[in-house]
Amino acid sequence: MIGAASHANRHDSVTRVIAKSVCVQAMEISSREKTILDQIVEARRGSIAHRKRSLPEAALKFAVEKAPAPRDFPEALSRDAYNVIAELKKASPSRGVLRENYTPGTLAASLESAGAAALSVLTEEDFFSGLLGDLKEAKKATQIPILRKDFIIDPWQVLESRAAGADAFLLIAAILDDATLRELLELGRSLKMEPLVEVHSREEIARAVAVGARIIGINNRDLRDFSVRIETSLELIEAIPEECIAVSESGLQTHEDLARLQRAGFDAFLVGEHLMKDADPARPLRALLESGGGTVGRANG
Repeated sequence: MIGAASHANRHDSVTRVIAKSVCVQAMEISSREKTILDQIVEARRGSIAHRKRSLPEAALKFAVEKAPAPRDFPEALSRDAYNVIAELKKASPSRGVLRENYTPGTLAASLESAGAAALSVLTEEDFFSGLLGDLKEAKKATQIPILRKDFIIDPWQVLESRAAGADAFLLIAAILDDATLRELLELGRSLKMEPLVEVHSREEIARAVAVGARIIGINNRDLRDFSVRIETSLELIEAIPEECIAVSESGLQTHEDLARLQRAGFDAFLVGEHLMKDADPARPLRALLESGGGTVGRANG
């Protein structure tokens, strides 16, 4: 009997070890399956909670009321031209640090003089090394509209964007349910800001249209693994209604890329890393814009 009990105890011990091992393996697999996008959103929730504790909502709303009227972002993207949203970002999860010498005000002024229709400024701290102060610097140095590029999931961030001087902001359909997407879009409009709703699939385009998005951006970069395919824009453009402003985002490097996408029906183009990697970002922007406006985009008929 003692031998049987000893055997039973050893069996139970082995069972517990196996169970613990399986649990650990499951946790490791779960961690591996968590995408970069999941990690960014999780970090953003923590950052928002901290900022809410630091700044009373009444003070934030007062700053919103005192902010200058926003510049017209939709108008800037609707010209009969190659309307480039030039993006300022210091780093990215996929490429690491893009610019050691990152001076948002100087870069913004240079890109405006080179022909940018609007600017996009990364303000996410943990993965892109951005700051809300970068947007403020860019705003002071330019006259064109500025989009806040961030992972916006809370109405607080929309108010914060307007208070900081943003003229528009990004909403990523992949990280928002329909109710939140609609809420944030409508809040932005109440503050005279038209958001750029970013999508990656036909399903997300349908969701964006259903909540009333007027500016829809197709991101050629898969935010799950950060791979890039310009063909994504070409495959999805027909799903965007004619009355919407269509934007192609990421992976655009040549004038022919823009011309090809404009012929397909895009009104505007968001370009970031291609510019930021150059010692003088104005130089590649001018090369992208060579030959002038070309054919008319969707928003112009």
